[in-house]
Amino acid sequence: MTRASFGFLTLTPAALAALLLAGHAPQATAQEQVIKIGHSGPLSGPNAFAGRDNENGVRLALEELNAKKVVVEGKPLKFELVSEDDQCDARTGVSVAQKLVDSGVKFVLGPYCSGVAIPASRVYSEGGALVSTVGTNPKVTEGGYKNLFRIIASDTQIGSNMAVYAAQVLKVKQVAVIDDRTAFGQGVADQFTKEAKAQGLTVVGQEFTTDKSTDFLSILTSLKGKQPQAIFFGGYAPQAAPMARQMKQLGLTAKLLGGDTLCSPEVGKLGGDAVNDTVVCAQGGTMLDKVANGPAFKAKYKARFKQDADAYAASYYDQMMFIADAMQKANSTQPAKVGAQMVASSYQGVAGTYAYDEKGNLKQAPITVLTFRNAAPVPLASY
Repeated sequence: MTRASFGFLTLTPAALAALLLAGHAPQATAQEQVIKIGHSGPLSGPNAFAGRDNENGVRLALEELNAKKVVVEGKPLKFELVSEDDQCDARTGVSVAQKLVDSGVKFVLGPYCSGVAIPASRVYSEGGALVSTVGTNPKVTEGGYKNLFRIIASDTQIGSNMAVYAAQVLKVKQVAVIDDRTAFGQGVADQFTKEAKAQGLTVVGQEFTTDKSTDFLSILTSLKGKQPQAIFFGGYAPQAAPMARQMKQLGLTAKLLGGDTLCSPEVGKLGGDAVNDTVVCAQGGTMLDKVANGPAFKAKYKARFKQDADAYAASYYDQMMFIADAMQKANSTQPAKVGAQMVASSYQGVAGTYAYDEKGNLKQAPITVLTFRNAAPVPLASY
């Protein structure tokens, strides 16, 4: 049998062929450029449903992008998801940010909670990462950090719109306000209160709770005596649902108003029939059922994950697609160049058109108002 000899190493033809093939294999994969995409959100705890939904939106986009083989600088990109649980906790979120930056992640989708997004944004900025968050507190984009994008409406828009809706559509005169003292809850409640007064509504009471509470009987009993026609709650779904149940228990017939977090199907799952035609909420984005690609997105999401899309899956999906589009147009995967391209352009996504100002806020952020019927969110109108 003929053998090839390399100094002290002698190989059979079969072994030589295997060696040559092995030598070519890394060359093929070396042409791919791996891009790590980070996700920071609550993957455990009461808001895990939202974190998983957001993560799924990113995952769906990455799977489609990898199937299409996006090419930048002559190399096909391979996107890899690196998802971390920030627990909607500021300290944990900052640790997650540092971990993602240290591992070379330059593009991050999240955080979900404003209380995490505000402190974590400094870490991401120092690490040179481009961040896309649904944190709605106005302070999220007031830190002066480049490459920080808010991919939905802010508290200013959401809280204000709910106050206008309460005054002009629901025709209420007296409202009460409860907030959970988180950056998100307090921020959106403050904006509601400010606009409610501007609309001529009387704020008959203001109460406070926490994002861990589930017993609201005391504060609701106090408010009942003041006869509000609507109560605005600045907080999250795991508190809004029992609040609605306890309002029904007390015979408190006021509407329960809120921001985007109250629009989650989770409110219906936890609140049952107590939320029907009682909870009214405002969510960033348009009604998916009413936009061209909305029904198709909902169908493919359900086919892939065996559940319905929640509040922001489409927004996370859209932003990831915008990032990939900007990479191609800038012919670069450097966050600074990609971010500059995004600010200079726009992208038509499933949930709307994405165009950002210099601070990273959407130039136009549509709002959809929803209520619940049969314990499921039902859109009423978009503005």
